[in-house]
Order: sequence, then structure tokens, then C-alpha cells
Amino acid sequence: MSKEMIEIFHANENNLKDISINIPKNKITIITGLSGSGKSSLILDTLAAESQRMLNDTYSAYVQQLLPHYGRPNVEKINNLPVSIIIDQKKIGGNARSTVGTVTDIYTLLRLLFSRIGKPFVGYSMNFSFNNTNGMCTYCQGLGVIKDIDTHRLIDFDKSLNDGAIKFPTFQPGGWRLSRYTESGYFDIEKPIKDYSDLELNTLLYEEEKAPDNPTSNWHKTAKYIGLIPRIRNSFLEKNQKQYKKELEQLVDEQICPHCNGKRLNDTILSCKINEKSIGDCTDMSISELKSFLQLVHEPKVQTVIDDIIKRLLTLEEVGLNYLTLNRTTNTLSGGESQRIKMSKHLNSSLSDVLYIFDEPSIGLHPHDMTGINNIFKGLKEKGNTVIIVEHDPDVINIADHIIDMGPESGVKGGEITFEGTYKQLLNSDTTTGNALCNKHEMITENKEFHEFYELNNANMFNLKNVSIKIPRNALTVVTGVAGSGKSTLITRLFLDKYPNSILLDQKRVHTSSRSILATYMGFFDKIRAIFGKANSKSPSLFSFIGEGACPLCKGKGIIKTDLAFMDDVEETCELCDGTRYKQEILNYKYSSYTISDILNLSVDEALAVFIDKELNKILYTISEVNLGYIKLGQSLDTMSGGELQRLKIAVTLLNNAGKIYILDEPSTGLHESDIKKLIQLFNKLINKGKTVIILEHNLSIMCQADWIIDLGPLGGFNGGELVYMGYPSGITKCSSSFTGKRLLEYIS
Repeated sequence: MSKEMIEIFHANENNLKDISINIPKNKITIITGLSGSGKSSLILDTLAAESQRMLNDTYSAYVQQLLPHYGRPNVEKINNLPVSIIIDQKKIGGNARSTVGTVTDIYTLLRLLFSRIGKPFVGYSMNFSFNNTNGMCTYCQGLGVIKDIDTHRLIDFDKSLNDGAIKFPTFQPGGWRLSRYTESGYFDIEKPIKDYSDLELNTLLYEEEKAPDNPTSNWHKTAKYIGLIPRIRNSFLEKNQKQYKKELEQLVDEQICPHCNGKRLNDTILSCKINEKSIGDCTDMSISELKSFLQLVHEPKVQTVIDDIIKRLLTLEEVGLNYLTLNRTTNTLSGGESQRIKMSKHLNSSLSDVLYIFDEPSIGLHPHDMTGINNIFKGLKEKGNTVIIVEHDPDVINIADHIIDMGPESGVKGGEITFEGTYKQLLNSDTTTGNALCNKHEMITENKEFHEFYELNNANMFNLKNVSIKIPRNALTVVTGVAGSGKSTLITRLFLDKYPNSILLDQKRVHTSSRSILATYMGFFDKIRAIFGKANSKSPSLFSFIGEGACPLCKGKGIIKTDLAFMDDVEETCELCDGTRYKQEILNYKYSSYTISDILNLSVDEALAVFIDKELNKILYTISEVNLGYIKLGQSLDTMSGGELQRLKIAVTLLNNAGKIYILDEPSTGLHESDIKKLIQLFNKLINKGKTVIILEHNLSIMCQADWIIDLGPLGGFNGGELVYMGYPSGITKCSSSFTGKRLLEYIS
């Protein structure tokens, strides 16, 4: 038994087919294969899960109950398994108080620095926290911004209260919230709001809480009257109600706090300075600017703190995040920025013999950015660590010491090892990945003639510098540029504001649970249950695994989970329903020789051959079109990869067919190179229907097939935000200032 190998024996998690394989230690191993071929099942759900589980087992029973529980993966054994650190695709969460500074701990060190050498002395480090009442700006409560409700978005001034003048949900005629105004006795409820006197309008909108003077007989005796603005602020905004998040976003204008100018802290704290700069000034600087500032601070008693801050800033520069500010809230970061912040935490680590697992680290990164990221992987290997990367990007695959390709296809037709070896050997192999990497790349040379455009002029938000663009209608436009160049701000903020009926598909993950399956998420399970009900003269509710038809033992889950307190939960297939989720008598009813359980075990492509219902088949065909024909109708969404979930979003959008403009944020996420052609065909189908497709993308294959390219840059942050190129794809390769153009020229050559 070689200690130089991680040895996996008989892995059968999800779609894996009894895989036994050795992965070399102290090397960079890259796992390739089609989306759904089993890459994540092998590396994340088997290797990483077992490593985390075994590590947790070394702690005391008391500590274990405080840690996340990892179930035992479906694998016989794994030998020589190191401790693993997983850097996944999940965006850094957090609320408006979570910033780049807090999540990297740099702000904690800055607070310590200012409390020690800042002049004048205003308190210890906790006082410099915008979450501390001694330090925060009292006007914005340490948020740096204030939220104002736009009354013209809230009120239809041409309508009366009885006609539904208040446009926010729960204030419709007949609702109890509206009765707090119609029964208050203050208003003529049939008079249009535009005819209200100043006093009446002020009472409606801003009146502080009090008992009404002359309410109607329907007014509750103990109820108090309060103006509409403070009511919405107290009941919805301050409670951050997710149920009405979309409506609140449309209603509220966010503005920089006029008291602290966005610095989140009060005047006393901001009066404390180092070299004429407050801590608020420091958090407003870019990473590069802050590093340069601190390199000029020479104080022997705090030199270790300064050195530690500079070291952390350097790691952020190394991963290409030199343009970020510490004051940037984490919920505004892209998926790629989030992942690189997580990466940066490990750059200066002295750990060795650790297993680092990266899940598609190229997401959100321009090809120009990948050189620095690849150097990170090499640096981790040189420290004696093992690096495993699940990836589709050719630039990353190229640096591998060892490659494992999975397939041959997806879903039930995947889960096998189709290739092991070096990059050179992969190129010579007869595999889907090898063939895709060897394909010649061609750019569209035909320049279509466009007559109508969507225009956006003088865009200046964040780092954008007076950018004006035009996007041709009924065409495929790809917006490119290095990370932080301003693409998301330009398209998903400003363009979307101007054209609010556009449909945006962003990087946010689909909310999933063990009960959420493909058929329920896509909304066709009701149709299937109705078909079964009609065929068997029974109620459709009988065929629900949540309602009447559910197995009484597992409650329709198909599994029994046993809580062993301090030990891992054990999941076993329900012995009563054998994993079908249903009562036995429900399985006696059939449609076209299939039970309801049989149907849920069919793939989308298989189900297309079973049903004749046009509406149902339209949904199934659309799912197949987005390259998910291999997914089973009953597959839980929490077992799907990020790429699969995003393509489900695309399918939902295609079915709704509501808008004329489609904005997609990196639709190539999770897609194998060979799948890109199918994605392009999908976009062309939309364009043939008269739609306009706008894509924020780094994938060079997609850029080659664009009708129009808008390139921002030249770099990120303060060094970006300019329009580098706009026009036909063939022209960008001649643009010397465009990093995109240079990489495209290399790609097609």
C-alpha cells in the first residue's frame, strides 16, 4: 500500500459506479467530465465528506455536537486520506454589516492599529467597530447608507384609498392593513390622493404613532394609528422580511449616509487619524492603495500588526482583488470574487500535507486573471500539499500533473472513469474532453447589419467612467472584461434599471431541500398526478408523496434518518416503501404500465417517450434543450450541481417566455466545453423568436459565437470602468488595449 496515493475503494455515491481509484499526493489533480458525470459526487460528496467526517470523529463527543454532521458516504474505504480544506462555489453570505474587511479579518487588525497609534486617542479597538454603539454613526446605525422610501413608487396618486392607491402588498382593499387607514377617520377614502391637502398627505405618510381622534366604529379600541412610511419601515424594512424582498427593493432608494459619508462611524472615531487618514478613509481605499499607505507607516511597537495587514493585502492582490475596498459589503460580491477571497486565506498558510479541494475556481474569472490563480495552486503544491480541482477551463486543466476524466455521459450514463493520465495524453485520448480540447475554435466573421439598439448613456455608478453603450436588438451580445471591470454594475444594475422588464438570470443558487425534486420545481408534478388520477379515476392528491399517498413510515422521504446523538446520522432506505416514498397501495395504480414511482425514476428524455400531454411535453422538451435530459424527474435538487441548477433557471425562463430581453450571468458555469455548442444553439433559438440575449461571460467559446461584444476594462476597480471595445467580435482581436482581444486571438490561433 503506497502512502503516496489517496486510495478510494468502491465508491457508489449518487451516480458513481463502483469506482476504485488512486489519486497522487503532493500533486495537482484535475477532475474533468461533462456536467452531471459524477465529478462532484467523487470529490465533494465522497472524498471531502469522508475527510471532514473522520476529522470530526477525532474531537470529543461534546465538541462533535457543535460541529456540522457529515453522513458516511457510500464508499467501502479510503486510505491515506489527508485533512481537507474545501473552497467551493458558494458565495460569501452575510448582511449589510458584513464587509470585505470583516470577512478577511483585516478590519479587526486595522481597529487594533488605530486604537494603539491613532491620534487623538478615542478608545480601544472595540470602539472602532461600526457594530458597536460607541463607534457607529447613529444616523445610519453603522450601515453607511440610509434607505428612503420613494412615495411615488408606493402611492398611485390618481387613485383613492378604496381604489387601491397603496401599491405595496398587504395594503390592498379589503385587507386589515389598509383598514388602519380607511377606518382611522382621517381621510375621505373615495378622494384621489392627489387631491389631499398637505396636512392630509403628511398624516397619511409620516404621522407618528398615536390614537386617532375620531375613528369609525370598526376601529379596534386598542389600535394606534401610524403613518404609512414608518409602518413599512418598522414592519418590513427593519425586520428584513424576505417574503417581500423584491417589492421592497423596487420601493426603496439607497443613498450614502449624509452624516458619515458612507464610512459607518461617528465623528469622534473618525477624528482619530494616522498620517492624516481616519480608519474610514482606509476602508475606502482600494487594496493596493491601502497597502501603499501602510508601507509608509513606521511604528516599531505595532510593526507586527502592520506587517500582518500588509501580508493579507498582498494575498488579495495575488488573487486579482486589488481593486476591492474593505468597505465593500460581501453580499455585493460576485461568485468569483467570493471564491478568491476564500482562496486568499490559505495563501500564507504554513500548513503542509493538507488536501485542498477547489470546485470550479475559474467561475467569474477572465482568462487574463487565471495566470495568478494557477500560481496559487502551484504554490500550495510546492508547500507539500495535495491539490484537487474540479474544472472545465482549459487554462486550468493545462497545469495538471494528473487528470481524471469522468463520463462517458451524464446522470445514469455517467459515473465511470474514462481516462487517467497527463494533459498531453488527454489530448491524444478518444474521450469527450480530449476531443473538445483539440477542436479548432472559429469566430463568427459575418457582421450582421443592425438597425435597432437598446441604449444606455453616461453610466457612472461605482467605478464606471461615463460609459455609453448600445446593444443590438434581436442579437447575442457578450459583455466581457476582467473581474471588477464593471460588467455587473453596467448590465445588472444600470441597464436593468432602464429596461426593468428584462429577465435576469444571475448566480444566486436555487433554494433546495430533500423534498424539492425536479418535477415539483419545474411545476409539472401536478400535471403528472392529474394524469394518474384521470387514468385511475382517483383524486390527484392520492399521488402526492407529501400528502395522501405518502409512506406512513418515512413520511414520503424515501429514507429513514436515525439520529445517533454524538455520532453521525445514519440514512437508510425506508424498508416499508423501499425508497419509493409511497404507500404500497398507491403503487397498484398505473399509467401506461408505469407506477407513479416508476415515472419519477425516468429521465427527462425517457419521460418524453411516455407522455402525450402537449403542455407536459413542452416542459420536458425545454429541460432537455438546456442539456438536462439525463436528470430523473424525481431527483432531489440538493443533489444537483451548480451548473445543473443554473440551467434549470434558464429552462424556467424559456417556458415563461415573458420578456424580450434576457440577461444571463455566466451561463457556462458548470458546463463542459462540448456542451457550449448546445448552449449557443439555445441562444440562437431565442434570437430567432425575436428575443435579445445579453450574456456576462468569460468563456472564450461563447465570445467567438457572439454577434456583438462589449469589453470593459482595461483592468478592475479604479483601473477599470472604461469602454475598451464595442462592436463586432472580429474587431476586438485588433484592439491592442483589450486583454479579451489578446486572449481571443490566441484562442482562435
